[in-house]
Amino acid sequence: MRIVNIHEAKTQLSRLVEQAVAGEPFTIAKAGRPLVKVMALDAAEPGQEQRLGFMAGRFQVPDDFDRMGDETIEKLFGGEQ
Repeated sequence: MRIVNIHEAKTQLSRLVEQAVAGEPFTIAKAGRPLVKVMALDAAEPGQEQRLGFMAGRFQVPDDFDRMGDETIEKLFGGEQ
């Protein structure tokens, strides 16, 4: 993540905010010490992305999904030796 000193943040705030909205968050630091993180409001925190439904509509699950491989499983674990 990009670190910007507080003076640069003051002078280039508009450009930095536009970049944050575009998905490039940044940290504002004072005397080299990070103070705040600036990111778009709708951006997910790292590690907290909502994964449920992230592939909706990208593929279809076959109707017999729960029965796929039944014959192979039966041969491996069934009564046949």
